[in-house]
Amino acid sequence: MHYIPNTEADRQEMLARVGVSAIETLFQDIPAEFRYPEYQLPPALSEMEILREMEALAERDDAVDRRPCFLGAGAYRHFVPSVVQALLQRGEFTTAYTPYQPEVSQGTLQSHFEYQSMLAALTGMDAAIVSHYDGATAVAEAVIMALKVAEDKRMRIVISPTLPSQYREVTRTYLEGLPVTVVGEATAPGQLNVLAELIDAETACVVTANPDFFGRLYSPADMQALADRIHAAGGLLVVSVDPISLGLFQPPGAYGADIVTGEGQSLGNALNFGGPYLGLFATRMRYVRKTAGRIVGETTDSEGRRGFTLTLSAREQHIRREKASSNICSNEALNALAAAIYLAVMGKQGLRQVAALCWHNAHYAAARLGAIDGYTVETDGTFFKEFVLRCPLPVAEINRRLLAKHGIIGGYDLGQVSPARAQDMLVCVTEMNPREEIDRLADALATIAAEGDGHA
Repeated sequence: MHYIPNTEADRQEMLARVGVSAIETLFQDIPAEFRYPEYQLPPALSEMEILREMEALAERDDAVDRRPCFLGAGAYRHFVPSVVQALLQRGEFTTAYTPYQPEVSQGTLQSHFEYQSMLAALTGMDAAIVSHYDGATAVAEAVIMALKVAEDKRMRIVISPTLPSQYREVTRTYLEGLPVTVVGEATAPGQLNVLAELIDAETACVVTANPDFFGRLYSPADMQALADRIHAAGGLLVVSVDPISLGLFQPPGAYGADIVTGEGQSLGNALNFGGPYLGLFATRMRYVRKTAGRIVGETTDSEGRRGFTLTLSAREQHIRREKASSNICSNEALNALAAAIYLAVMGKQGLRQVAALCWHNAHYAAARLGAIDGYTVETDGTFFKEFVLRCPLPVAEINRRLLAKHGIIGGYDLGQVSPARAQDMLVCVTEMNPREEIDRLADALATIAAEGDGHA
């Protein structure tokens, strides 16, 4: 049963307003044969039969849990302790979507507060927020925030070419229609000093990543030099991070970052076919009023009891729209809760151990793969859990053979970023890749190199 409140008179008035005589006119761009298709559905099945059919279809998937996987490039396979899902699926959390009424949302608000506290500590910043769609929108919101801090007096942005291409594309979409100049993407990858030379008196911020898209890590001294350069010019430093790396390496807050962003998927969230994910966002206290998203504060009620409430909010749902920092409103609270549980369960030592395993496994893999005839490790300097491997054949073909013949999901084909890099593979190694899997990959790549072009 459906209910449409519009009367026939209402419909005719609306049609007259838009200048058409019939509703059908609105759909004239759709070919007539496709407007009302007849569905050729099979006979109805019982629940038991449907489950059996769906399970058979699921078995056809190449799930990362059933085979070695070396694919990363922003979405990572990490171990998620069972307690994360056990707590995440409690009804109190899965149904508590928006905490606008603090008197009935204390549990959700406290989980947000704990998440913010841990994220601020992890990044070395003063404050963190809860809601961003993903790592890409977090970067875009950081750029918008930098423009607001500059009070629109600076309309120039320096963006590192080693930031993920999706992050740069989303940022450009956010900036569409604004008189903002974006520079830096055409510079030589990995050279912070080159980015620094692009800073001038009109620059609102510099955006870079550490580790960058190719897995390279930059030293705190080099990052501090970049921070000093942009601060001297009156702008802000935005750093996108892999949060797992912060279990082992110095946080951005320690080398002068003003805004820290990142993709939080690796903190207790599954790959989820690409989403939903979690955009990390932390900043200095003096900029907190310019942030977009939810901020939860700790307070006391009229009886002196500890409590939590939304505070310092500058989203359009909280204040007058023309003064709002952003209209970003999707609530990633459940993903943030997963991250909070993960961080609480792992603790400092657990997160450090995960980061160390990623580091050692990746460097073992680089040594093994780089020693194979025809393959070369291209990533120079220090890297975390990803590195670039130059291959003797196009990566698309190598990945096809790895999956079809060896049951291995290969690395990311950098030819998707640039056609000139069709033979470059971004290999990702985490704590989920033991040495047995790495050796299996090395043997498979050696076999493929020996086969050459003649064995598809």
